[in-house]
Amino acid sequence: MKFRYLFILVIVVLVQACSPAKFIPEGEFLLDEITITSDNRDVKGQSMKSYLRQQPNSKWFSLVKIPLYTYCLSGKDSTKRFNRFLKRVGEAPVIYDEAEAERSREEIEKAVRNLGYIRGDVEMSVSKHKTKLKLEYKIKSDRPYRINSISLNSSDERIKCIIDGDSANTVLKVGKNFDINMLENERSRITGLLNNSGYYKFNKDMVTFTADTVLNTFAVDVTCNIMGFPSDNGKLTEKHPVYNIGDIFFFSEVNAHANSAKAFEGFQASQYDGYNFIYKDKLFLKPKVLMDNIYMWKGDVYSESNVQKTYQALGRLPALKYTNIYFRERENEDSLTIDCFVLLNKNKIKTMSIELEGTNSAGDLGAAASASFQHCNIFKGSESLTLKVRGAYEAISGLGDGFLHDNYTEYGAEASLNFPRFLMPFLSSDFKKNIRASSEVSLMYSSQIRPEFERTLASVSWRYRWSSGRRFQHRVDMIDINYVYVPWISNSFKEQLENETSSVLKYSYENLFIVRAAYNFNFNSHGFNTGFTNNVRNDSYNIRVGLESAGNLFYGISNMFNLQQVDGKYSIFRIPYAQYIKGDFDYVKNISFDDRNSLVLHAGLGIAYPYGNSEILPFEKRYFSGGANSVRGWSVRSLGPGSFRSKGQDIDFMLQSGDLKLDFNIEYRTRLFWKIHAAAYIDAGNIWTIRDYVDQPGGQFRFNRFYKEIAVSYGLGLRLDFNFFVLRFDSGMKAINPDKKGKEKFPIISPDFNRDFAFHFAVGYPF
Repeated sequence: MKFRYLFILVIVVLVQACSPAKFIPEGEFLLDEITITSDNRDVKGQSMKSYLRQQPNSKWFSLVKIPLYTYCLSGKDSTKRFNRFLKRVGEAPVIYDEAEAERSREEIEKAVRNLGYIRGDVEMSVSKHKTKLKLEYKIKSDRPYRINSISLNSSDERIKCIIDGDSANTVLKVGKNFDINMLENERSRITGLLNNSGYYKFNKDMVTFTADTVLNTFAVDVTCNIMGFPSDNGKLTEKHPVYNIGDIFFFSEVNAHANSAKAFEGFQASQYDGYNFIYKDKLFLKPKVLMDNIYMWKGDVYSESNVQKTYQALGRLPALKYTNIYFRERENEDSLTIDCFVLLNKNKIKTMSIELEGTNSAGDLGAAASASFQHCNIFKGSESLTLKVRGAYEAISGLGDGFLHDNYTEYGAEASLNFPRFLMPFLSSDFKKNIRASSEVSLMYSSQIRPEFERTLASVSWRYRWSSGRRFQHRVDMIDINYVYVPWISNSFKEQLENETSSVLKYSYENLFIVRAAYNFNFNSHGFNTGFTNNVRNDSYNIRVGLESAGNLFYGISNMFNLQQVDGKYSIFRIPYAQYIKGDFDYVKNISFDDRNSLVLHAGLGIAYPYGNSEILPFEKRYFSGGANSVRGWSVRSLGPGSFRSKGQDIDFMLQSGDLKLDFNIEYRTRLFWKIHAAAYIDAGNIWTIRDYVDQPGGQFRFNRFYKEIAVSYGLGLRLDFNFFVLRFDSGMKAINPDKKGKEKFPIISPDFNRDFAFHFAVGYPF
């Protein structure tokens, strides 16, 4: 009882110390809360928060104003370092400003009227309690004005014909609200349309709108006016000039704006297929590469979209640091011609980097290091050659007797060559240019030496990558050949395998070929950025789909020619090959509440089916659950399959894998202060096997019980978000454990920290 009273006393003292009242001047009020309500479901109050000139103090997890209370813990003596620290990491009280509140009301009212509710207004009310103030804005939208008719006014018949020909894409529709934002979007559309049709000097200011209303009809007749072109004497002409592309010049490492002859001393000029190249010593890129990445041709009408395509295409070339394109109108000529100048700035061609990292695999600590070399213009066509070597060490605990050592070491090497073009025969050059794909060939070798066994992986692959717009990404692995070789198994581990009846374990330690092809598709509703984090953007969703197949071509050939089998399986060089099909689906939805708080929903499904030449999926292609990106109440590879319970043996990590995976996650993210973010989450999921294997009892997927075998965990995490990368520290506690029965299945009722807790360190967000 005494302890309870002491605890209550401490809480009371802390609350009193955190009170912001001491920082609020007399007669002023803390802006505690702002609410925006609306009488119209089409005019949402939440969407109007961006017009507020003052915002209340921020909340952690949208619940508690911890930054404010942190600030208020400090004393008024600014000479003390601790007080300065609390104020720096905290947030000063937001003092209510009546003038700013009124300006916010006016901005919201203006936004409502711009949506077509011209008679709408916004009322502001204030409620005060001690030193706190609550502000409420009530939107009264009234009846909307709607577009009754749309007409075009232009004396330039060619422009009128172009706009009328694209009328299907107009954002203005009869019957829609008279939305000022739609008028602005229509101005941008018309300007872009004409800029792509040769009107080099056309701009948005030349598009105006006239709106006529009839009293009490709530109907608006909209007229789009295209102004004439201003001539040299200031008068407007009827027709706008249409420009054609003249000569195209590529400047390599030279200031193309230089006008003096001295600026070009020592430079050379050459021509290739109608394009002009100016350079000092030698052109660092092949002319054909530049021509394949430019979308402008001599004699064509000017098109702004082709200029942007050229920027994007040249920006993909690793050999270029940046590109600048500008146009110059020819003087003293009757024809309307503009010459194009493309300024090329060379990137750093050769780079080296070294990476060091710490690892933590289920509590076993280790370290890894890698060194890489890159040449981004190896054949003068902006091809990137990357060479990388890597080594890792980890101390393994809990192995028991019978092993020569208790260390895990890994060393490997990779080489990849990337071509910034679509290397595929029998395809037209126009198709290759439009798809803007990159081609990559890679080689990889890795040797893993554990106390139980040694495993060697070697692979060679050929793949394509490309984007269609900002939102879509594609990757096709035309062929990926993997060779898995197990040269050595310890006697102790071999005895364990021989005592096992499970073909799953034995198959995992056999030599194997995996010859696969795959397609991966990625869509992001807000487009992909160039950052290094995988954090989703506000109010966006992301869809990832992957399809993979292996062994089908070889199996068809083997069947057709009735080739000899080894131990009941077809083989390549007397080594069996895997045959399976695999599909993955991932969905991530981000819901933003404000600039500090968001909710992220994730659902993932994966299924793989071995058949034909394989009864078991290769270990490298199986699914596992638990870990930093899955159900975080379990360590990596320690959950499932199904209700399977680990026996605590050294080889159980091989058994805790499956052919089917489900993941469901809900994560609330909040920014605390500085670069520190936090998250609270609930994870659910598991893995299962397609077939019923002897040494994985309870692991097979069954429709009548799988929902009972879904594991659930909850937890908290801290993240250091440096924009270009994220360090993540996540913890999880088991809530529902499918490998237990009775009360033990629900550790959330009686949690045990030693039994149910898992900690994870990772780089990047989990989804």
